[in-house]
Amino acid sequence: MGPMFDGPEPIYLQIAQMIRAQVLAGELAEEEQVMSTTQFATTFRINPATAAKAFAGLVDEGVLYKRRGLGMFVAPGARELLLADHRARFFDEVLAPALAQADLLDIPTAEIVDHVLGRPRPAGPGTGGAPSTGPTTDPTPR
Repeated sequence: MGPMFDGPEPIYLQIAQMIRAQVLAGELAEEEQVMSTTQFATTFRINPATAAKAFAGLVDEGVLYKRRGLGMFVAPGARELLLADHRARFFDEVLAPALAQADLLDIPTAEIVDHVLGRPRPAGPGTGGAPSTGPTTDPTPR
């Protein structure tokens, strides 16, 4: 039957998130028609007004648009719009707190970059490998 909307958030938000995920994954392409509110209601056994509320939110976001008499379609540029939003949230919600924590732990930027790129760091003073026996200077800005 498809996904069951049993998450803690309202069903209309779960529907909107499902459609966003399909657009991001390329399962729904630009200009492709999405299921109608009636089809959603029948397929997932929900109230058509719930699906309509999800669609209205996606129209407001610029992810979907309505063709009068034909239904809802994925808007041109919807995937890029969603990618930009997800990237911005990633930097704000994931990376910024991680970098703040790294700063508290005195982890140099170069060590973070090397870790992300999968390059091993040599063990020794000031490298994060072995315990340091004395003060070190790290020219890498944080």
